[in-house]
Amino acid sequence: MPSQNIASASPHVLIFPLPLQGAVNSMLKLAELLCISEINITFLVTEHIYSRLIRHTNVMSRYPGFVLRSISDGLPDGHERSGARYMEMFDSMKYNSKALLKELLTCGELEQGGRGPVTCVIADGLMSFVFDVAKEINISMFSMRTLSPSSLSIFFSMPQMIQSGELPFTGDDLDTPIKSVPGMENFLRRRDLPSFCRSNTLSNPSIQLFKNESQENARTQGLILNAFDDLEGPVLDHIHASCPNIYTIGPLHAHLKKKLAGTSYYRTASSNSLRKEDRSCMSWLDSQAYKSVIYVSFGSIATVTRDQLMEFWYGLVKSGCKFLWVIRPDSISGDGEIPAEVLEGTKERGYIVGWAPQEEVLAHNAVGGFLTHSGWNSTLESVIEGVPMICWPYFMDQQVNSRFVSEVWKLGLDMKDTCDRVIVERMVKELMIERKDEFTKSADRMAMLAKKSLSEGGSSCSNLERLVKDIKATAGVVHKEQQ
Repeated sequence: MPSQNIASASPHVLIFPLPLQGAVNSMLKLAELLCISEINITFLVTEHIYSRLIRHTNVMSRYPGFVLRSISDGLPDGHERSGARYMEMFDSMKYNSKALLKELLTCGELEQGGRGPVTCVIADGLMSFVFDVAKEINISMFSMRTLSPSSLSIFFSMPQMIQSGELPFTGDDLDTPIKSVPGMENFLRRRDLPSFCRSNTLSNPSIQLFKNESQENARTQGLILNAFDDLEGPVLDHIHASCPNIYTIGPLHAHLKKKLAGTSYYRTASSNSLRKEDRSCMSWLDSQAYKSVIYVSFGSIATVTRDQLMEFWYGLVKSGCKFLWVIRPDSISGDGEIPAEVLEGTKERGYIVGWAPQEEVLAHNAVGGFLTHSGWNSTLESVIEGVPMICWPYFMDQQVNSRFVSEVWKLGLDMKDTCDRVIVERMVKELMIERKDEFTKSADRMAMLAKKSLSEGGSSCSNLERLVKDIKATAGVVHKEQQ
C-alpha cells in the first residue's frame, strides 16, 4: 500500500463513558482535546445522558469533527439511574447495550459525512463488554478510568487483599490498617477503602466487579488517566505493573483550557454539565473579600438527610465564615425541600444555588476553601486552583481520595464517617483561619506542579501528544486492512 494512503487516513474514535456526571465530564474533555488534534469523534452516551447533554452543553456545535450519539441502557424510563444503583446500570448495559453497540459499529451509519470507519474505541475500563465488541470486530481499543489512580491501585490490589484475609472484614473497627496495597501500608485504613469494601461478604457485586479490574485494563492498548505524574507518582508505578502503557494527561479541564487558548475554537467556555448552572453566585462572589468564602458542594450524586443538612448548616453558620453552598433539587433524601430555616438563616452569611459553574467558582479569588465529597474531578479542580479542602466522601473512590488529600498531599482535612455541627464548625475554622497559611502553602505548591505538567515538555502535555500519535496510527492500520 502506498505510504501516502496511510498518511491521509482519517482517525475516527468512538468514546463511550460510564453514564455518570463525573465520567461524562472527563471523557467529554478528552473528546475536545482530540478534536483540537484533528481527530473525528463519535461520543456515545446512553439516551438518558443524551437528553440532558443536549439541554446543557454546547460542545456539539463547537467542533466540526464531533458527533453525539445515543444508545439504550435497557433500563425503564422511570429508573433513578443514581450512583446508589450503579450496579443495575452496569448489568443492564452489559446485557442490553452490547448487541446495539456491535450493530452501530458495523452497519456503516457512523461513516456518514465522509468520516470513515471507527478506527479505535476509548471506553471506561469498567465496561468490559465494549472491549469484547472491539475485539470481535478487530478495532483498536484504549481504556480510560476517570477515578483517581490511588483508587485504581486499590482495585488492582483486591486479589491480594482477599488472599491476605484483609477482605472481607468484620467488626466495627474501621481504623485497622490495610497492608496489602503497595505504597499505602503506612496510612491506609479500612475506612479509607471504597465504601463497598465494608460489605462482610466477597459475594458483594461491587467487589466481584472491581477485583478483576487489572485484568480487564490489561486487554487494551493503553490506559488513559485524568492525573499528573507529580501528584501520584508512586501509585502510578504500581499500576504500571499491570498496565505498562499509561497516558496521564490531567488535570483534563485545565489541559483543555490551555489547548483551546491557542486555537480558533476559543470563543466561549464550553460546559459539560448535565444540569443547568445558576451563575448568579458569581456576582455574589464578586462582592466577597479575598479567600473569605468556603465553597460547599457534594457533587452530582451524593444525597444527605434533612438532619445531616442541618448539621452542616449549623456548623457553617457558627464558623463565622461566608459560604457558597450547592444544594441540588435532589440533594435531600426523603423530603426534597430546603428547610425554611436554612434559607432564612443563610441570608446574612451565605448563598445557596441548585448548581454552580464549579470550575469558575474554584478559580474565583474570593474562594479560600472547598467542603467537598472528594469526587476526582472536584479534587483535581481544587488542586490546580490551589484551594484547600475539607473532605466528606460519599462512595467509591472518594474515601481514598479524602485520605490522600489529608495524609499524603497535606491539602486539607478528612471528615469522613461523621456529620456533626461541632466538627463542621471546628474544621471550617481550622481550614479557613487557624491553619490557613499552612494549607495555602501546600495547595499553592501542588497547583504549581499541576500547571508545570501541562506546559510544553511537561508530563501531561507529552503524554497527550503520545496518545494522539498512537490514535492516529490506528487509522493507518484500519485503512491498510481495507485495501
